[in-house]
Amino acid sequence: MKALILTQDSFQISETETPKPREGEALIKLKAAALNHRDQFIREGKYAKIQYPAIVGSDGCGEVVEVNDEFNRGLLNKDVVINPSFAWGDNPRAQGSEFNVFGMPAQGTLAEYVCVPLDRLHEKPEHLTAEQASALPLAGVTAFRAVSTQGRVEGGQNVLVTGIGGGVALFAMQFAQALGANVFVTSGSDEKLQRAQELGALGGVNYKAVGWDKELLKTAGKIDLIIDGAGGTQINTLLNVITPGGSIVSYGATLGAPENVNIHRIFWKQIRWQGTTMGTDDDFRDMLHLVGKQQMTPVIDSTRPFAEAVSAFDAMKRGEQFGKLVVTF
Repeated sequence: MKALILTQDSFQISETETPKPREGEALIKLKAAALNHRDQFIREGKYAKIQYPAIVGSDGCGEVVEVNDEFNRGLLNKDVVINPSFAWGDNPRAQGSEFNVFGMPAQGTLAEYVCVPLDRLHEKPEHLTAEQASALPLAGVTAFRAVSTQGRVEGGQNVLVTGIGGGVALFAMQFAQALGANVFVTSGSDEKLQRAQELGALGGVNYKAVGWDKELLKTAGKIDLIIDGAGGTQINTLLNVITPGGSIVSYGATLGAPENVNIHRIFWKQIRWQGTTMGTDDDFRDMLHLVGKQQMTPVIDSTRPFAEAVSAFDAMKRGEQFGKLVVTF
């Protein structure tokens, strides 16, 4: 089979042996796979305990072509979505020490075939194409847990999603809307702000503008919940924006660690600052249920054939995308 293989010296599509499913596994013929920033970080060597050679990729949708389990042969020929998380553990509040994600160290989805444990497979939502379904897993469950499980969003609340345009941020906007919230967004791109408003955001501000926080509050009135994946020095601005008693949920730190956090504002305003990452199996099932119930469609920036997968990574590195980058097989 063909796979996108990362070594210490190269990152290219090469021929490799097609895997064979072990007991309790299925062989999936991929139809589409989506990229995540995690994949690019691994490509750049910015990830712990990288093992070479590696087939990266956490997201995928494909057809079950072989099952090594007599009780699950009903999955044969069905289109499935892969839950990319393994071994969360017994505590729903936080993952355990054995938790890991498909694509490192386990071989990932940027290949024509992949073997997956049967309990990681879910039937594709009927209303989605394979390309759309492949965009869901990692970004979708991360956003769902941030908004619903950790953010405890309620209908009628005003929610701010920072850095709109990335996969998690767009899913967070869509899930918050589906759960009845009023969503506002930030971006460093006026074009992305406009596109988010076309998707239903009630307002957007460019975080590069002086006084953007005041402009946001002028439009929104108040912000009850912030979903943030940026971190960095803007955290103190977010602490200014959030209403007393509100919550900030952090799922990433693309701008790095914040400096000189105004801890006084956190306790004086009685702010709840919650961390989150990935999601439990229940989060994943609940995410798929909401997507199906609301007939939600993931936002896809572009699709391209697998032969051009490296160019998708280059596009992600430039940060110009609005939505998920998908490759098809």
